[in-house]
Amino acid sequence: MTRTSGKVHVVRVSKTGYVDKQGRRRDYSSAYLRRTYRDGGKVKNETVANLSALPDHVIDLIDAGLKGQQLVPAGEAVTITRSLPHGHVAAVYAMARTLGLPALLGPAGRDRDRDRALALIISRVVRPGSKLATLTWWADTTLGADLGVAEASTDDIYAAMDWLAARQDAIEAELARRHLAPQVNPARMALFDLSSSWLEGSHCPLAARGHSRDGKKGTLQIEYGLLTDPAGRPVAVRVFPGNTGDPGAFTAIVKVVRDKFGLAKMVMVGDRGMITSARIDALREADDGYGWITALRAPAIKKLMADNGPLQLSLFDQQDLAEITSDDFPGERLAACRNPVLAAERARKREDLLAATEKLLAPVIARARAGRLRGAGEIGVEVGKVISKYKTGKHFQVTITDDSLTVTRRQDQIDAEAALDGFYVLRTPIPAAELDGPAVVTAYKNLKYVERDFRHIKADDLDLRPVFHRLEGRVKGHVLICMLACYLTWHLRRAWAPLTFTDEDPPAQDNPVAQASRSAAAQAKASYQHDPAGRPYRSFRGLLEHLATLTRNQVRFAGTQATVPMLTEPTSAQREAFNLTGTPIPLTLK
Repeated sequence: MTRTSGKVHVVRVSKTGYVDKQGRRRDYSSAYLRRTYRDGGKVKNETVANLSALPDHVIDLIDAGLKGQQLVPAGEAVTITRSLPHGHVAAVYAMARTLGLPALLGPAGRDRDRDRALALIISRVVRPGSKLATLTWWADTTLGADLGVAEASTDDIYAAMDWLAARQDAIEAELARRHLAPQVNPARMALFDLSSSWLEGSHCPLAARGHSRDGKKGTLQIEYGLLTDPAGRPVAVRVFPGNTGDPGAFTAIVKVVRDKFGLAKMVMVGDRGMITSARIDALREADDGYGWITALRAPAIKKLMADNGPLQLSLFDQQDLAEITSDDFPGERLAACRNPVLAAERARKREDLLAATEKLLAPVIARARAGRLRGAGEIGVEVGKVISKYKTGKHFQVTITDDSLTVTRRQDQIDAEAALDGFYVLRTPIPAAELDGPAVVTAYKNLKYVERDFRHIKADDLDLRPVFHRLEGRVKGHVLICMLACYLTWHLRRAWAPLTFTDEDPPAQDNPVAQASRSAAAQAKASYQHDPAGRPYRSFRGLLEHLATLTRNQVRFAGTQATVPMLTEPTSAQREAFNLTGTPIPLTLK
């Protein structure tokens, strides 16, 4: 008689594979329900069923049940009571803490103004919008709950803005110590430029009509100047009435750098409209160690080229950078540059505009010849509408009578302007022993970093414009928030360069006059669109949106009432984004 005992059922899964003749890998998986039992003192195995045809999740369920696990329907096992986007605000907050931004803003207080101001800055990076829209959005992310700002009111938001604006001088002084002090900025160099943004409404005392850098002619606007270190890292911002000129803004920022930041010796870099001869004379009179790098206007360059002056085309037969001197600029060095690529582009653009103007003038000329347009005054009005469209009037000779219209190109004027194509001349009092010619050119061309910051502040990332605030202090607070958000963005873009299309290692230029080029690695990014691991490269904004899919969920398990916070499983790109900022993925912001 045979005795059997100790029956145990298990699921056994075996995987096999091979490579076919075409070199393709073929993998197979088989699953069997096996029974193990003892028969007369011997352990035997028996296949009860072949489960290979069943779906994988059914096989897993059978295996779990045989192992003694209590199984319940999927919809009843776990309930997610709330899910909030977390990854994007957590990553930006982590960078803010790395930079010491909370302490930079000021001490924490029971009124929570600092937390609300910090939340406004982080929100401007993650999801720029109006203050009221931001207030509503806080409750829909972990930022609101973790910083304790989800229940803030409109008055709380405005109070935080006022608190931050009152702290502006202290915040900027600390940023200047970090990035402009001689220990970290041995060249003692700072970049400054001015931009504008239009306002909605008509009661702001800063609102005025002026030169619009946004192409919004006729609208009320404000001006704001951005001061950065040589790499374009924002340090300070100043808001001016909308009709403030570049020279006036430059005078104001020099006073800030000298008096509030306590920097006794600096080299200020600004464009030709910013650092004018009058501003240079003022710096000379102050005699306090402040230098400058700027560019000459076209009439001054033309004067240097006239009557066998110091600037001649023969200087550029073998080079594109030449240092010259002129009695008109005593005590200064002039770095003359010629960029043939820029010259060709300006010539092409000029010809295109002239041809476009002639095309628009042709119907007016035809109407005058046919007698459908009569009178010198009426003809002049029509010509004025056309010839001012592309600002080419100086290049045309226009002859108008009561019954005729003749338009010809002023070729001598065109040739005289073309002679300056590709030329620019920089002026500076800095000795060559401290800053050679190529370094002067590089410093001036670094103004592109300020222009990049303006793009990020106004359009790409932070959406400063238009401005909706009415009170002067609120407008300044809004611009300060955008500047500090730009400071955060500057560091995030650098940290996340391996995950985005940003050039991680731009090649050094042997010739600063030549056009800048991207590295081979950056060109490969643009070509292949995916990194070696197969992950897609993203824009900065696209990476933030991807991080937002990392959510924090409140999970309730079957048979309990308590909820447990749990993060979704991060993607490899999300893990890498946090690794690049030097922080682990946090469950909570604080």
